Amino acid sequence: MIPVLEVPLDEDLAPFTALLWEHEVPHRVVETEDRQILLISRSIDPEQIRTLYRFWRDGGDLGTVEIRTDSRRRFAPPVISPYRIAMTLGLIALSVLCTLLIGFGSNDRWMADLTLVDFTIVGDRIRFDSLGGMLASGQWWRLVTPIFLHFSVLHILFNLLWVWVVGQRIELLQGRWALLGVVLFSGIASNIAQYLVSGPMFGGMSGVVFGLLAYTWLWDRLESRYRFNLPPALMGLMVLWLGLGFTGVLEGMGLGAIANTAHLVGLLAGLAWWPVGRLFGPR
Repeated sequence: MIPVLEVPLDEDLAPFTALLWEHEVPHRVVETEDRQILLISRSIDPEQIRTLYRFWRDGGDLGTVEIRTDSRRRFAPPVISPYRIAMTLGLIALSVLCTLLIGFGSNDRWMADLTLVDFTIVGDRIRFDSLGGMLASGQWWRLVTPIFLHFSVLHILFNLLWVWVVGQRIELLQGRWALLGVVLFSGIASNIAQYLVSGPMFGGMSGVVFGLLAYTWLWDRLESRYRFNLPPALMGLMVLWLGLGFTGVLEGMGLGAIANTAHLVGLLAGLAWWPVGRLFGPR
């Protein structure tokens, strides 16, 4: 790769680099103490990139331009090492494993081990342990494990798709511990809130998904240099989904019981995580 641009650190190159990704132009942004350096593949005319940059800085519409590449070379999409997104992959694997263990909700023994509080079935009645009793007995893992329980194929596919899309962006930009932090915070908060409203027979990663989406949305609104670059309209979609859930429309459409409280609290937890997320910074 060769350097083509040097710009100040406080300049946001995200819209410009997004265009380069869109046209599959191999590039990299390297930071020094006082500047950012844009490197591009040798197959691209560097003067074309400089002209395009000046056009963009002068207010030009990037949607109207096209980048010419060397037709003799084809570029493969960047390959991400599984190690760099190990936490995202781990969350997905745990969700699949726990969901299979509970048989999508049909295995009472595993359900009793992984729900927020323990329960026993006596005849046609279910007896639940209390939240205080669970904490006193040291079964702290139960604060988290409900996020890994799913009760249908559609349920787990929908949630894990968002975990894959948003989780790896957080992990790549801020690291695995930043991702784990927002997952635990939003997951525990949404689990406890849903338990207080409906009892312990619930599960799913959706409260965490709302937390991840809310956190990345607020980050992109408030941070100017390093962004996750998810569509801003996702917040409108989340609010719409919340509204449909609380009004009963989703259940009326045959989607089953919706953990609306978990969604709402997960969203609020994701917004509240932003000051903590700033402590991790970009990798």
